[in-house]
Amino acid sequence: MQDTPKGLRLHIGLFGRRNSGKSTLMNALIGQPVSIVSPEPGTTTDPVEKTFELSPIGPVVFIDTAGFDDVGALGTLRVQRTRDVLERADIGVVIVGSEGLGSFEHELIDALCEAETPLVVAFNKADLGAPSAEQLATLQSRDIETVVVSATQGTGIDRVKEALFRQAPETCVDEPRLVGDLIGPGDLVVLVVPIDLGAPKGRLILPQVQTLRDILDSDAAGLVVKERELATTLARMPEAPKLVVCDSQVVLKVAADTPSAIRMTTFSILMARFKGDFLGFAAGAGAISRLRPSHRVLIAEACAHHPLADDIGRVKIPRWLRQYAGGSLEIDVRAGNDFPEDLSPYQLIVQCGGCSVTRKQMLVRQYRAARQKVPMTNYGMAISVSQGVIERALECFPAALDAYRRGMAGD
Repeated sequence: MQDTPKGLRLHIGLFGRRNSGKSTLMNALIGQPVSIVSPEPGTTTDPVEKTFELSPIGPVVFIDTAGFDDVGALGTLRVQRTRDVLERADIGVVIVGSEGLGSFEHELIDALCEAETPLVVAFNKADLGAPSAEQLATLQSRDIETVVVSATQGTGIDRVKEALFRQAPETCVDEPRLVGDLIGPGDLVVLVVPIDLGAPKGRLILPQVQTLRDILDSDAAGLVVKERELATTLARMPEAPKLVVCDSQVVLKVAADTPSAIRMTTFSILMARFKGDFLGFAAGAGAISRLRPSHRVLIAEACAHHPLADDIGRVKIPRWLRQYAGGSLEIDVRAGNDFPEDLSPYQLIVQCGGCSVTRKQMLVRQYRAARQKVPMTNYGMAISVSQGVIERALECFPAALDAYRRGMAGD
C-alpha cells in the first residue's frame, strides 16, 4: 500500500477556522507531528498533504488546509487554496473549535453538500466544553454525522476514524473473490447444500448462489449435491474435485466424507473473507477456546428475520457454544442495525454471514470490536470450532489458520 499513487488514494480534507485544531487533529489521526501546531492563528498557510494507511480504509491522503476565516490579501489567497481542496476532497472533515458552529462552518458544510461530498463534523476541544444540544440537533436534522473529540488530549480519535470509514465511498472497499482465487479454468467444485426447514422454498440462499456464480465466472464447473449424496458422488468421480464447499450446519459430516487430499471449507467461511477482515474473524474464532461458564457472548444478526424453531443464531450456536465452554453462557442477540456502541461487557462476538450488508458495514463492526479489544468471529467459523473441524475448514487459507491458532493463544 505504501506504493499506492496519490491519484488512487482516498483524499480526506480537513477544514475549519484558524486555530480550530485542524493540524492537531491530523497529527493525532496519523500519530506523527506532520503539521506545525501553534496557538497562533494562521499557522497553516498552504495545504499540507500526508499519505497514510488508515485502517480499515487503506491508503489515503490527509490534506490540512488554511483557516477558512483567514483575512487580508494573503488570507484571501489562502482561503482560495482551501476552496480548491474542497473541490477535490473525497471526504470532508469540518472541525469546529471553541467558537462553536457558526457561519464559516455552515458555509463549509453547504459547499461539501452541494458537491455531494461525504462529510463528518468534528467538534474539537471537547476538554474545554461540549457542543450544545441545539448545534447537534441542527446537524442531525441534515443527516450529517458528528463526533466529539479532543485532539490535544487524544480522546475520540478512534471515533473520527470510524466515522471516516462509514462515509467512505463503497468503491474504496474492494470485495475479494469468494472462490475464484482458489480455483482455475476447468476445475470442478462440489457444493454441498442441505435442504431442511431453514432452506428457502424453491431456491438457494444468497451465499450459495454467489459462490456458484463466482465458480462460473472463473470458467470452472460447479456440482451441487445434498450432504447425503456427497460420499457416493465423490466415489463415482474419475477425478477428485478441486474444492468442496458446504453449509456450516453439515460441516462435521462433510469433513468426514471428504478425503483429506481434497480441500474443503464452508460457505460461511468464504463469506467471512468476502464481507470482512478474514484474519480478524479467524483470530476471533480462536478466542472461543478461552470461553468459560458465565462469560457473555453477543450474537449479531445483520438482518431482522422471523426466528425458526431451531434457529441457527438464536438456538443452535448458543447451544454449541455452551457445550464447548462446558457450562452456561450469558448470550445476547441483537438484530439489524442494533449493534451496541459499548462492547466491553462481552468476551466474544459472533456475527452472521452478513449477506444482507455491505463489506464496509461489516468492517466497521469489526473495527469497533477490535478497538475495544473484543474478539469477533462469524457463524461459520464458530460452528466449525464447536464441531472440532475448524483447522480442516481453514486448510485452504494458511494465513487464516495461523491467525486462528494465535487467537487461541490470546496473541
